[in-house]
Amino acid sequence: MKGISIGNRNRKWGEEVFSLLSWFDETKVRNASVMVVGAGALGNEVIKNLALFGIGNILIVDFDTVEHSNLCRSVLFRPEDAEGNAMKAEVAAKRISEINPYINVSYIAGDIGTDVGLGHIRKMDLVIGCLDSRLARYLINRSCFRANKTWIDGGIENLEGNVRIFTPGVNCYECSLNEADLEMLFYRTGCPDIAKINVVQGRIATTPISSSIIGAIQTQEALKFIHGFNENSEKFKCNTLNGKMLKYDGMYLTLKSYRLENYEEDCMSHEVWEPVVRGEGLSAGMTIAQALETLKGLLGCDDVTINLMNNKLIYQLVPESTDEEINVILPESKVSAYIEENNITKDPRERVFQRFYESIDADFPYPHLTLREIGIPYFDVLNITAGSEVQYVELSGDETH
Repeated sequence: MKGISIGNRNRKWGEEVFSLLSWFDETKVRNASVMVVGAGALGNEVIKNLALFGIGNILIVDFDTVEHSNLCRSVLFRPEDAEGNAMKAEVAAKRISEINPYINVSYIAGDIGTDVGLGHIRKMDLVIGCLDSRLARYLINRSCFRANKTWIDGGIENLEGNVRIFTPGVNCYECSLNEADLEMLFYRTGCPDIAKINVVQGRIATTPISSSIIGAIQTQEALKFIHGFNENSEKFKCNTLNGKMLKYDGMYLTLKSYRLENYEEDCMSHEVWEPVVRGEGLSAGMTIAQALETLKGLLGCDDVTINLMNNKLIYQLVPESTDEEINVILPESKVSAYIEENNITKDPRERVFQRFYESIDADFPYPHLTLREIGIPYFDVLNITAGSEVQYVELSGDETH
């Protein structure tokens, strides 16, 4: 995670304007922490709005680069950003720090599924999703449930858009999907590289109008959440989209909201990872051997196993047509790109079987590898089996990474 320098925090942003709003709490807004996943057209609007309102801490996540096609829909990007293949997350962070130099802005130029440690999400008040990928939404939903956080989802296409809020115990994105959707998601869960390819090849037609409208609604709902306003508030009662979906149709100028309380008791995404043990000396930059020894001391147990919950470690690929055994050491998320770059198959539809590790213990044959090399992001929370108990340990040594 990288940060952008800020100006003088002693001055109050918008004091001549927001102080006129009877409901606005400057302290709550200044102290709030919000993660925005996706810095495209919709993300631009949300990020810009959060900065204008003076949200004190904003973390931007996006793996993509700025292209010329983004310029007609994205207020934060410039032609030189596209010409220089600049990272969207970095550019967006820079531009909003120029708009409002009194806030803390940081960014992760990476993928929500493999490059964003759960520790970052645990520090947020809420997460806002600005993506057009079911896989990315699934990954956000899973992480937010583990961290017990609410997230606000937005989607746009042409002159249409929608906003949904997912909260643990109320509703769940995964539970709203049908069996065919889930089957495809589970097949692709560990392959964000496929998602990147799909973003490039399957663009969705959007307009700056739809992104500005949906982004404004997402920001408005975020402000209600930060202030603690809802239907049961004592001082300021209001309606929210918690457990609902709002659908906007610009062609017919309609705006409707629906109940959206999909919550299956046996859904695997509902697992909350609590309590979390802080591992002050733990970092994703440590070798597996070092991490295991540190975990033994921290948890007071000699029988420790790291469970790879997000990203299995692939050690061998076997193309179906040849049965050739190809030795690799790759996180599952990097396999698709490896197959494509090395022409492992002549037919892209051919299956390639993967042999893998789902857990790491003292018998793991590659103890010299770092946690990051096997696919664990910085500032993540590890799922650990210590003896017969499951415990959750944060890589707290990465908190400022």
